[in-house]
Amino acid sequence: MMDLLTSPEAWMALATLTALEIVLGIDNVIFLSVLVSRIPPAQAERARKIGLALALIFRIALLSILVWLIGLTEPVLTVGKFALSWRDIILIIGGLFLIAKATHEIHAEVEANEVEESAKATPSAFFWVIMQIIVIDLVFSIDSIITAIGMVQELEIMIAAVVIAVGVMYVSSGPVAAFVKEHPTTKMLALAFLVLIGVALVADGFHFHIPRAFIYVAICFSGAVEFFNILARRNRRKRSAQQG
Repeated sequence: MMDLLTSPEAWMALATLTALEIVLGIDNVIFLSVLVSRIPPAQAERARKIGLALALIFRIALLSILVWLIGLTEPVLTVGKFALSWRDIILIIGGLFLIAKATHEIHAEVEANEVEESAKATPSAFFWVIMQIIVIDLVFSIDSIITAIGMVQELEIMIAAVVIAVGVMYVSSGPVAAFVKEHPTTKMLALAFLVLIGVALVADGFHFHIPRAFIYVAICFSGAVEFFNILARRNRRKRSAQQG
């Protein structure tokens, strides 16, 4: 342990892996923010905390069973020359779930279903939000931890990186969720990106890797455009109030 604390290579590995885990956690934060926006504020705060706690628990638990995780990349289903591992199958199922959920949410936003809005405060709504958070936390955790295993060999560095990354997710998820709730157009944008992320997960499962840099550049660019749209709308409202 002391060797790791005094090793520049260990600190560099920690910094690199932490940055990667934070970037991978963006998907988790976006999904969490969209989900909790559909339930009352008090329940939303509880769901957000539960979701992030589960993300940390899943990641540390998965790190504790490294041998099983490494085995997830071994082929279990072979069709001709094409082989799927448990990791591939989980990514495909998780990606399809993400696509279906985001599409359902987009439909609900477009239809503006009043019945659905009135049902938000029921206990069952909170329960189903937690169930969906568990499913997607598990999918993102497996992808995140297998990435960590491929980069670093020391378990202590992996756990430290995961704890720091989830801490950053915890700090950022509140403002992100509040921003999404305050600006409905950003929610539609976030849902569109969840469809894109779901497609990327399915593609990864079928061994067709879409570089995450492309997705995150698209997110940043579209986010910047939306930011200027928000500023423009705010300025128009100010001018209208001044003229009125």
